[in-house]
Amino acid sequence: MIKVLVVDDEASIVKLLQFNLEKSGFQVVTAFDGKQALEVVKSEQPDFIILDLMLPKMDGMDVCKTLRQERNNTPILMLTAKDDELDKILGLELGADDYLTKPFSPREVIARVKAILRRFQNTPEATTGHQEVLLQFGDIRIYPEKYEVFCKDVKVELTPKEFELLNYLASHQGRVLTRDQLLNAVWNYDFIGDSRIVDVHVSHLREKLEDDTKNPKYIKTVRGLGYKLEG
Repeated sequence: MIKVLVVDDEASIVKLLQFNLEKSGFQVVTAFDGKQALEVVKSEQPDFIILDLMLPKMDGMDVCKTLRQERNNTPILMLTAKDDELDKILGLELGADDYLTKPFSPREVIARVKAILRRFQNTPEATTGHQEVLLQFGDIRIYPEKYEVFCKDVKVELTPKEFELLNYLASHQGRVLTRDQLLNAVWNYDFIGDSRIVDVHVSHLREKLEDDTKNPKYIKTVRGLGYKLEG
């Protein structure tokens, strides 16, 4: 059973989400502040995190940042009462996989959780038998259906968005892709020309895949345009 951690300082929201998630077949654990959330992540090892932005002791941004710095790639859906584009950008830059503004319907939350898990988890087909390498460049192999990446035969742990970005670049190998193209293809958002989220995720990919991040072999910057992947 998939375990979901719900983190919110409003007990009514926690109860609402817990009821609907359990009704949909999920196991639910809860936390009511940022520090408690990190403790529960370590003790319960959830498969998915629903994380409120405004939390006591440690806010959702810092929780998300801490988890990603610790190489914890558990999918995160961030919640906030703020309808602020900057908050959305910062949350996604720090590694959140999706963003939902309060008030929301429990049905929408469940739909988002299931959609992210479908992208993140191994499909039944991918776990039965050998899966052909569909994308390969240099020492890197990508198994799109398994959501797995190997570099020099060592599995590389990526967040869902890091994987989607790499997969999109690899699917257009050798082609220059603008930041706006990547933003629309991977995040399905229009951030009014703000492309920082793309740069941050490219930086994360280079840290995980490149031997020398200052002179990348695979993910090249094309000045004034965007990025391209070379093999």
